[in-house]
Amino acid sequence: MEDIPLYSDMHRFIPVYVKLRGARIAEMPVAHRMRRFGTSKYGMKRTFRVLLDLFYLKFTTTYMTRPIHFFGGLGLGSLSIGTLVALWAIILKIFFEMSFVRTPLPVLAALFLIVGVQLIVMGVLAEIMVRTYYESQGKVPYQIRETVNL
Repeated sequence: MEDIPLYSDMHRFIPVYVKLRGARIAEMPVAHRMRRFGTSKYGMKRTFRVLLDLFYLKFTTTYMTRPIHFFGGLGLGSLSIGTLVALWAIILKIFFEMSFVRTPLPVLAALFLIVGVQLIVMGVLAEIMVRTYYESQGKVPYQIRETVNL
């Protein structure tokens, strides 16, 4: 637990953190009691914060050492959508003689294509930053559980 940084409300994900470090998780029976005083302060605002924390947890555990997989996937998806929208606009122009001015398709195609390129470039830059961080700190993105025959 000493190596696990807990920020803000991330304490609710301690089982996930320790499981990722190789610990075994077990359930224990707990005696729940009814609230005697006051009311719950757990509302929709807090639920959205938990969802954002879950997104952060997923990103840091899965993509922290390879951000190009996250941003590149989103970028390729955006490029694909942009290409399909552009083809749709061209088909409407050629076969149905519809003017580009009458539809928002060219603008949408340009938007998705530009965002796709930006996401891919962001992934490459994030990948460079992650590698620079690990190399400059002398850290490794993994932990060795045990060594054999040393």
